[in-house]
Amino acid sequence: MKVVISSDHAGYDLKIKVKEHLEKKGYEVIVEGATSGTEPFSYVEAGQALAKDVLEGKAERGIAICGTGIGISIVVNKFKGLRCGLCNNEFMARMLRQHNDGQVLAMGARVVGLGVALNMVDAFFDEQFAGERHAVRVNDIKKQEEDLFK
Repeated sequence: MKVVISSDHAGYDLKIKVKEHLEKKGYEVIVEGATSGTEPFSYVEAGQALAKDVLEGKAERGIAICGTGIGISIVVNKFKGLRCGLCNNEFMARMLRQHNDGQVLAMGARVVGLGVALNMVDAFFDEQFAGERHAVRVNDIKKQEEDLFK
């Protein structure tokens, strides 16, 4: 599976560690966003690059990281067709996939430690969408997007 991971400068170090973790598991990783943790890089640009990669089919799923995860998750969710969830623990990451069929996991580098981050990543990629009653809700979200973007 191809995955895109993007961050601002605050999320750079965690982005690199998550990238290495994913590559060890056999994922092909596209890296977007900041190229260092010291030079300022906007979470807006980082989120836009990730969203475009997923929507254009360059990657199946994405991981978005900024200092808190809030800003970059807002940016990604502005793109029609994407469901990005800001998660702070493994359970939330698991539910993002199982109940919401989320394509993008967002996290805050200043909020979660490396162990929690990697556990969330593993849960996000191991979990499958449950469908059934959850599919009804995801379809309601899609319909809402269609209504809003007419």
